[in-house]
Amino acid sequence: MSSTATDIRLADRLSGVGFSEIVLIRNKILAMKRSGHEVFQFEGGEPFAPTPQAIKDACTQALLENKTRYAPSSGIPELLQALAEKLYKKNNLVVDPSQIIVVAGGMHGLFAAFQAVLNQDEEVLLFSPYWTPTKDLISMTGGKTVLINSLRARSEGITATLKAQLTKRTKLLCLASPQNPTGLVWTREEMVEIANFVKEQNLLVISDEAYEDLVYDGQHVSIASLPDMYRRTLSTFTFSKSYSMTGWRLGYAVAPEPFITGMKQSVLYSTNGVSTPTQWAGLAAIKICEGFISDNLGEYRRRRDMLVEGLCELGFECEPPAGAFYAFPKISKELEKYGKTSRDFANFLLEKATIATVPGNVFGPDGEGHLRFSYSVPIETIEAGLEALKKVL
Repeated sequence: MSSTATDIRLADRLSGVGFSEIVLIRNKILAMKRSGHEVFQFEGGEPFAPTPQAIKDACTQALLENKTRYAPSSGIPELLQALAEKLYKKNNLVVDPSQIIVVAGGMHGLFAAFQAVLNQDEEVLLFSPYWTPTKDLISMTGGKTVLINSLRARSEGITATLKAQLTKRTKLLCLASPQNPTGLVWTREEMVEIANFVKEQNLLVISDEAYEDLVYDGQHVSIASLPDMYRRTLSTFTFSKSYSMTGWRLGYAVAPEPFITGMKQSVLYSTNGVSTPTQWAGLAAIKICEGFISDNLGEYRRRRDMLVEGLCELGFECEPPAGAFYAFPKISKELEKYGKTSRDFANFLLEKATIATVPGNVFGPDGEGHLRFSYSVPIETIEAGLEALKKVL
């Protein structure tokens, strides 16, 4: 029996999965730079500082000591114990190391979490605008995304807004605090309200805490630390933003049974664990680099204030973000002159002023009418970028 071309196709679960538009923007920037253009890059999600030397030294030492063999797929015991201590001190979570798993970055943690709990056609309440890959991670399971506008929920009532989108297929709620791209940080009172809704509706939570150490106004609250929430929460963390370790691909997740076992299975059959020397580097980060986090927070605040103030002086409507390292100004007035969509305006800035940003609709429909500017860049880039922006507006 012969097969036709239509018999050879991708799995159906990939039909709703795309590639990040930010990658396409980055490719265009690289082409411009190869052509000799100076580009003021505000599109990225990289910490501005390099990885601390102590972390690099720990990795080198692990290599010299031949710590290069297979590690347990859940993580080396020393790192798991250090993470349990960190979660207790910083996140108010009392966790046994057996309920923690080391993963290849925050993305991998979210992948394992969704794979562990979500079935075909089950629905996820996702606060929006959202980090772009989150929707695709849900789609890969066959699950469905239901968007919850974060600002509308704040203004009209979180419980009422969530309840309006509830169906018989709703399985879990996914939230990030601080949020990318808005910088929104849920307050303790808001977290309690979200937690009460989750418990009342008997839902699960996937909590993305990638930017936990970058909070300028208020405090970071791990929703799993609230009463009766740990048993229904899968929390994901990363070394990427806190310790400038984006390229190291190192993160971790914590969850109770049976979910942690499901996550361990997902990790076992996707990566079979994380690079052993990288884990020893992570241990050094946890043990000796706390000062790096506090020092950088002041530098991020300085950059935030400079960029937001400059954007507002140029006529943008831009609230100072409470966390993360992105400004997300409204561009309603600008669209009256320079295009119909955030993508149009982002292209205009890139072509006319060589200013690279990310259009808001990349982060879902609730992001339309905004641009994302990263202020995790050199001070000189902020100054020069604002000056270039002034010349074209």
